[in-house]
Amino acid sequence: MTEIIQKSVEFVTIGEDNEQQRIDNFLRTKLKGVPKSLVYRIVRKGEVRVNKKRIKPDYKLVNGDIVRIPPVKITDSENELPSANLNQVSQLNDCILYEDERLMVINKPSGMAVHGGSGLKFGLIEGLRSLRPKAQFLELVHRLDRDTSGCLLVAKKRSALRHLHEQLRENKMSKVYHALVVGNWPKTRFKVKAPLKKNTLQSGERMVNVSPEGKPSETHYRILQEFTSSTLVEAKPITGRTHQIRVHCLHAGHSIAGDTKYTSAQDNALFNHAKLNRLFLHARSIQFVHPLSEKQMKFEAPLGEMLESVLEKL
Repeated sequence: MTEIIQKSVEFVTIGEDNEQQRIDNFLRTKLKGVPKSLVYRIVRKGEVRVNKKRIKPDYKLVNGDIVRIPPVKITDSENELPSANLNQVSQLNDCILYEDERLMVINKPSGMAVHGGSGLKFGLIEGLRSLRPKAQFLELVHRLDRDTSGCLLVAKKRSALRHLHEQLRENKMSKVYHALVVGNWPKTRFKVKAPLKKNTLQSGERMVNVSPEGKPSETHYRILQEFTSSTLVEAKPITGRTHQIRVHCLHAGHSIAGDTKYTSAQDNALFNHAKLNRLFLHARSIQFVHPLSEKQMKFEAPLGEMLESVLEKL
């Protein structure tokens, strides 16, 4: 493991693309490979300064700000991107549904995390950065669980990221999922409104449950196809909580097929004959306003051979 030492103080003048970005997020992007704890330490100690003044980690940058970045140690192995020749990485080229100079829409494969960490050397965003070595900016607009497939939005400019995040906050972005659930979904149930609370187990595993202490959460549902002991539903999250659709389905008494976290082994066994070997949750479409043209855009990701095959067998 080698260490690269930034030997001298660096001064960076902030442009429009980084305006309104928090200083801690700016530093984490600028100092790739530096642990988050070190970023907060150099800010807290006053080693990072903006216009010669001390700042807090939540300070929002302004166009023209001059940021002083002190010498830091960067672990080379942590900063290294995966090879673009790796199958998992090169295959991402075939997953791109749309791309222009401001954004990218990906049909994320099931089983691939959106980013590295927690024992993973790399995720989808690191793979894309490897495929686009000349891209100065590539950031996730939102996230999908590792086992969920489908539409994922990536920003290629800071201004586009801000614009798309604003749409998420104001509920102007529409995301539609397809899920295969255990049992017969009630024809009269069109939504689940239940507060969700995140918990981290001693093992480090993240679980979510319905709790009065949780954050308000709402998902709308529509039946797409009925089978003997399962239902294909459309799920439209109104809020964007972790594991929201999965936990709301469980709360409604119809957990998602292939979910090893929230569905019992007995219920998952119902789908053995259909050879389902993954979570049947797919981000089918995404609709938003383009950051430059201001036009409504909608993209759809096909279910894929594996999920289509499961439906045929059912």
